[in-house]
Order: sequence, then C-alpha cells, then structure tokens
Amino acid sequence: MQKKLRKSHHDRSIAGVCGGIAEYLGVSSFMVRLLFIFLPVSLLVYVILANMLSDHPPSL
Repeated sequence: MQKKLRKSHHDRSIAGVCGGIAEYLGVSSFMVRLLFIFLPVSLLVYVILANMLSDHPPSL
C-alpha cells in the first residue's frame, strides 16, 4: 500500500499539516512543528500545504 501525504485527522493544531507530515515521515509532530518555526519561509509553505493537501478520510 502506498502512503499519501494528507492532513492529519487526529494530530492537528491549526490545519493538520504538521501532523500529516509527521505521520507520513514517521516522526514526532513536535519535531516537524519546530522545523516550521525555525525555517525562514515556513509560513508561506504552511499556507500552500494547508490549501493543497487533502483531508484524511474520516474513520468509523
């Protein structure tokens, strides 16, 4: 099964982008959030990803 990069349904602070990236890479979402804080173009990248990534399908 191929993994897809999607917004997280469970681990969301604002839009679920960092949680989705963390689930895809298999790392802590805290580490991904730290990277977004310290990267200079992080706000622009976050806004683009928040609009481009699809939502995680709801589970039963």
